[in-house]
Amino acid sequence: MGNKQGAISVFLAEDHAVVRSGLRLLINSEPDMSVVGEAQNGREAVDQVLELIPQVVLMDVSMPKLNGLEACRKITQINENIQILMLTMHDNEEYFLEALQCGAMGYVPKAAPEEDVLGAIRCVAQGQKYIHPSVTHLLVGQYLDHGLKKNGGIKYDNLTKREIEVLRLVAMGYTTKEIAEKLTISAHTVHNHRNNIMDKLDIHDRLGLLKYALKKEILDLD
Repeated sequence: MGNKQGAISVFLAEDHAVVRSGLRLLINSEPDMSVVGEAQNGREAVDQVLELIPQVVLMDVSMPKLNGLEACRKITQINENIQILMLTMHDNEEYFLEALQCGAMGYVPKAAPEEDVLGAIRCVAQGQKYIHPSVTHLLVGQYLDHGLKKNGGIKYDNLTKREIEVLRLVAMGYTTKEIAEKLTISAHTVHNHRNNIMDKLDIHDRLGLLKYALKKEILDLD
C-alpha cells in the first residue's frame, strides 16, 4: 500500500478483485492520494476502516456478508470523521438518498469516468458532499415531477399549471416575448399571467419570483 506524505488516505471496499486492482492503480498513480487498505466484504471493511482510520473510504454498495450501505452506517455511527464515498452500478436517486441517510458523503456510478472518481475523492476528503452529474439530473427530474403531481398546482398559492410554467420561465430570466414563443401563446397572455402571478404571490420583482420558485422547488434547473 502506498504511503505518500500529506496524501489523502483512501480505503477500498470492493468485492471484485479486478475492479479493486484498477481502482488501486488509478488512485496510487495520483500524487495527492494513496490506498492504505482494502476489503472484499462489508464486515472486513468495517473492522479494517475503524482500525486504519483513512480519510476516505471508496465503498461498493453490493458486497457479501454486509452490504456497503450497512457497512457505511456502522462506520459513520462510530467515527463520523471518516468520509465514505459510495461506488455503485445503481444509477438512481433511491440508492443515492439511502446512501446519504447511511452517512455517506457522496455517490459515484461505476460507469463514471476515472477523473470523476478522483474528483469525488478529493471533494469528500475536504468534507464536502459529492453528487455525480448523472444523479443530479435524476434528482431534479424527480423533484419537479413529484412537486407537480403532489401539489397539482394547488399548493403553490393557488397558481394554475400554466402560471407555474410562466413563473418558472420568468424566474429563469426569459423575456415576455421569449416566454410567448416557448409556450406558443401571445405576449399579451404572458403579460396577464405574469400580473396574476404577482398579485397572487404579492411579489413584484423577478428576484422575488426567483426566490419563490427555488423555495417551492419548481425551478427547472436544467
